[in-house]
Amino acid sequence: MKIVNDKVIYMTENTAQENNGRKLFGTDGIRGIANKHPMTPEIALRLGKALAEFLLSKNKEAKVVIGKDTRLSGYLFENALTAGLVSMGCDVLLVGPIPTPGVAHLTKSMACQAGIVISASHNPAEHNGIKIFDNEGYKLSDKAELEIESHMNDDNFNHRSFYGNNIGKAYRIEDAQGRYIEFAKTFVKNRSLNGLKIVVDCANGAAYSVAPQILSELGAEVIPINNTPDGFNINLECGATHTKGLQKIVVAEKADIGLALDGDADRLIVCDEKGEIINGDSLLALFSKEFSEKGSLKKNTLVATVMSNLALDEAMKKINVNVVKTKVGDRYVIEEMKDNGYSLGGEQSGHIIFGSYSTTGDGILSSLQILKILNKSGMKLSELGRIVQPYPQLLININVKEKKDLQEIVSLQEKTLAYEKELGNTGRILLRYSGTENIARVMVEAKDKEKVKEIAEDLADEIRKEIGV
Repeated sequence: MKIVNDKVIYMTENTAQENNGRKLFGTDGIRGIANKHPMTPEIALRLGKALAEFLLSKNKEAKVVIGKDTRLSGYLFENALTAGLVSMGCDVLLVGPIPTPGVAHLTKSMACQAGIVISASHNPAEHNGIKIFDNEGYKLSDKAELEIESHMNDDNFNHRSFYGNNIGKAYRIEDAQGRYIEFAKTFVKNRSLNGLKIVVDCANGAAYSVAPQILSELGAEVIPINNTPDGFNINLECGATHTKGLQKIVVAEKADIGLALDGDADRLIVCDEKGEIINGDSLLALFSKEFSEKGSLKKNTLVATVMSNLALDEAMKKINVNVVKTKVGDRYVIEEMKDNGYSLGGEQSGHIIFGSYSTTGDGILSSLQILKILNKSGMKLSELGRIVQPYPQLLININVKEKKDLQEIVSLQEKTLAYEKELGNTGRILLRYSGTENIARVMVEAKDKEKVKEIAEDLADEIRKEIGV
């Protein structure tokens, strides 16, 4: 990441330099279209063997828990990973469809040496991904991923396997969802959601069963939608990235709140009783205020990313909460929290981490926290959500044929710097690549809505002209 004049931010994610030498692992594990490199059963098999080698070099025995979302291709990768791990002497615990934070929790609670999630989060059903947690439930470090990649690239290693009694075993854990449900419920008091009417969009994903059950058991009246996965409809016009259906149903049902999870339920977007969206920035502000007033916000600091709206900083100044910014990606937020002892962090997109309680973003815990605040306050969510009055912001995604360093596109740089000078202190520009897809992102934020649109579209057109598909 490079910051120019403290305003224009260039980020070149998923390049060799940003990935510290890693070629397969990106900002959120390995991602791609299922059955197409790098998301193939052959790669998954090698990854399973390499992970086993990595774990057994540090432990005499190793157990790995594997969970997934509801994509049909999950079976393919679950079996290939299991075969690789077992062939090298690791035991495998299969937990089936479960939210990503559920795998992180089970990795710790079942004393496993690693956890694997098979999911492409908010991406379409034809995509899939593999991400790995360490024994503490944190995403693997860059160094660990690089070491695993080195094993995968060693042909001598990939022809090696254990034999006879030395191979591992695979077990199906039937009560895995129940274990996560009970863990999540301890985040709030029993029956603490009495009186709330909630619409929850499960995105036909990993939380299709557990999310409605948790909310119901805590006393809420729950209307679940998009909770009938068929292997192909995950995130299809639903969930955290497609909220229009949820917004309409909340208004029609006269519900108090709408909750939208994504495919692996590690993020949350909310809408109020009027059907208006409350994004991650407003949630972070509300949580910061709640924890700060209780004295439980460590170092009185919130960790956010450079994508967060300038209005979040302004809202935090009013309640004397410090804001630390990181690169885009929940792994960078978590690293900052771990390294400096902070207890709350997250992204505008709805990944929120409660550091004193969990090790990764958790859409269900975020849901429970906002519901707890809503019920306790006696106010409407439309009133609470005013804590952040966001500057107009526009994000444009551009499909690109290559991830060329954006600073090397001279015409783009010249235009961007000119616009930055024009905006002064009233706005900012963020140019970056997706960490998981061949997509360039242009984000412009300013007080003048028309100016935001004008600048964003002009810069997006410049990228399309130079490297667009």
